[in-house]
Amino acid sequence: MMDAELSSSWDSDDEYEKFIQKMNPPRVVIDNESCANATVVRVDSANKYGILLEVVQVLTDLNLIITKAYISSDGGWFMDVFNVTNRDGKKITDDATLNELVDYIRKSLGADSSFIPSRRRSVGVQPSSEYTSIELTGTDRPGLLSEVSAVLTNLKCSVVNGEVWTHNTRAAAVMQVTDEETGSAIVDPERLSKIKELLCNVLKGNNKTRGAKTSVSAGVTHTERRLHQMMFADRDYERSDEDSGNANHRPKVTVVKWFDKDYSVVTVRCKDRPKLLFDTICTLTDMQYVVFHGNVDAEGPEAYQEYCIRHIDGSPVNSEAERQRVIQCLEAAIERRVSEGLKLELCTSDRVGLLSDVTRIFRENSLTVTRAEVATRGGKAVNTFYVRGAAGSSVDSKILDGIRKEIGQTMLQVKGHLDHSNSPPRESPTRFLFGSLFRSRSLYNLGLVRSYS
Repeated sequence: MMDAELSSSWDSDDEYEKFIQKMNPPRVVIDNESCANATVVRVDSANKYGILLEVVQVLTDLNLIITKAYISSDGGWFMDVFNVTNRDGKKITDDATLNELVDYIRKSLGADSSFIPSRRRSVGVQPSSEYTSIELTGTDRPGLLSEVSAVLTNLKCSVVNGEVWTHNTRAAAVMQVTDEETGSAIVDPERLSKIKELLCNVLKGNNKTRGAKTSVSAGVTHTERRLHQMMFADRDYERSDEDSGNANHRPKVTVVKWFDKDYSVVTVRCKDRPKLLFDTICTLTDMQYVVFHGNVDAEGPEAYQEYCIRHIDGSPVNSEAERQRVIQCLEAAIERRVSEGLKLELCTSDRVGLLSDVTRIFRENSLTVTRAEVATRGGKAVNTFYVRGAAGSSVDSKILDGIRKEIGQTMLQVKGHLDHSNSPPRESPTRFLFGSLFRSRSLYNLGLVRSYS
């Protein structure tokens, strides 16, 4: 009876939300005049839980760089302004891209969007005949991707797209595979069960303390959001005692109370990079926090983010334990996408077993893959690998030369060592939220915010 009542309540809430959205459709305005070095995107819409993530996700999926953002959603209306550029730091002037941007945002926020505000969604899974989605989590170790790829090849599965993240001894992957013979999704229940069983055995390895998980579905997922959710569920944010001494090298995250308002103020300072805003907003949303106001500035080498948040139940961060968890989870969200080591790009004609062969060569030469992006486009494999040497060392140039000769000099390109500075970020110029209303440190000095005790 309780489940039926909740279901009825959710359904009525959803219908009410759809009615409000139809009466107040989202408004998206593109402005290329008011800012000299960026395209300004203004979004006005009826407010709903998760709306900020929906907009940021669209901007990120279109490969736009967000240099500034002003967020306000305190009440029934959501108003947001983003300054965006392309990957080259230029304004967006292509009409087709601008029209696509407006269309995607309107569809993602419209009454018929798949987002369900009254429930926390994991991922919108829709049936697909094109591929089967496989999700994996387990303990990271050298050669893991090679072993997983070998199992899939032996099971006559072709990896058409995929992404692998590693962080804090944990690994997560989302892979889209097809049947080697038919080129379509794998639907046979017995075969799917065997795939899950064998992959789970590989992921477990000899580790008895932390579990491994595999899931298989014929569906569509937002890969990067799903990876955040999987690693969060796997508690990759929990640090060992050995890690406690590395605090100076982590992103600078603070959480304080705003004294006379029922908000907690979260600030993030770290080296800027693409998709940073998506990573932090995704994590806050999946932890069920709502961003009511915010300011983002990433025009320099250091990014600054400031958010006024409450939990979805309306309460601010109320305890030291909760405060520490928010800090740890945001640190982990930022670090997951930062990959130390050497960036290698593979571009060649796609074939069955290619991923297995390439990662086997890496493993045989004692290279560890810390992150990978696998894609097929028009019969071509376009793969990116971030690799390190044994025990986290840099990659020996002689070993790299041998690998390139074996794979193909023109097929495997070296993109150089990533700039992964561990030096603490500089103090940024004063930045203000809502134009010039406040900055968290200023709030603290004025007695408007207080630390947790």
